[in-house]
Amino acid sequence: MTPPVPMRVGLIGAGMISHYHLIAWSRLGSARVVAICDPDRTRAEARAREFGIAAVYASAEDMLAHEALDALDIASPRERHAEQVRLAAARGVPALCQKPLVPTYEEAERLIAEVDGKCRLMVHENWRFRPFYRRTRQWIDERRVGSLRSAAMTVRGSGLIAGADGRFPALERQPFMRDVPRLAVTESLIHHIDVVRWLVGPLQVLAARIGRTCPVIKGEDRATIMMSSADGVPVLVDGDMAAPGYPPRAVERLELTGTRATILFEDKRLSLIGKDATMEAFDLAACYQASFDDCIRHFIECLLLDAPFETDPRDNLQTLRLVEDTYRLAGPIASSDGHRRPGCA
Repeated sequence: MTPPVPMRVGLIGAGMISHYHLIAWSRLGSARVVAICDPDRTRAEARAREFGIAAVYASAEDMLAHEALDALDIASPRERHAEQVRLAAARGVPALCQKPLVPTYEEAERLIAEVDGKCRLMVHENWRFRPFYRRTRQWIDERRVGSLRSAAMTVRGSGLIAGADGRFPALERQPFMRDVPRLAVTESLIHHIDVVRWLVGPLQVLAARIGRTCPVIKGEDRATIMMSSADGVPVLVDGDMAAPGYPPRAVERLELTGTRATILFEDKRLSLIGKDATMEAFDLAACYQASFDDCIRHFIECLLLDAPFETDPRDNLQTLRLVEDTYRLAGPIASSDGHRRPGCA
């Protein structure tokens, strides 16, 4: 029997995050990246050499004009997502688009309505694909915690604190973060909001506060978001990208308290505390890449099986609404001196 021909995929964007996308694609037998594009052709050529990609282009338009593609992976800056999703829709090419789909909720609503029925679209919201959160969901579905009573996610990192060399680790890794007007919530906490919404169910933002300590960024570097589920379960998401004493790459802690047991993820360990107590340890670096692997595998499997995407645009719109409500309720950024100044509201 002749094995099926792998799907031909084009990757848009050759920045930092594309490395993890390409590792994930390289592990699939059912698809392969055959072309890559980026306005910085030198950067695209470097990625092509690294992963054995045959064709390099300076734009998505050129790539689509010259390549017969079965799918697109959009890993470009958020400001380009809408136009590139429209390019895919105009050609009926399925697309996987990095989060956030677009910078604001209103733009997302318009884009989703515009491309509906023209191409299959999935949002690359990979955080919920991390193995320890999949296990958390499994325990919830098995009713091992009973009915949820509260949920809290805290995220701490020092990437926006200058080191001895005067450099900010987070900005060395992702320079674009220096200039975006919406940072901590849109770039980082959007993942954690999506995770708790997926675990707990539909949420509503009740109150929020945002602030900035780092002097060289435009957006917020911290946020506290108080939410409630449809059943009245209190949910807290609290993050700080300039937290002294923490590693530059943020660490997270999740606690879900139920009527039978508590689930706690902290310091690489996921624990079920209470009845039928158990604990599992995880390799965080491996889990980081696994979230890309499993998200991209889900995209391709759903295309091959004509199955629904877990993170389709309508699902992701619910997360974007919570992000938008956070900014609306938080108001202007509070600076480190305690004064409130115009920012990302």
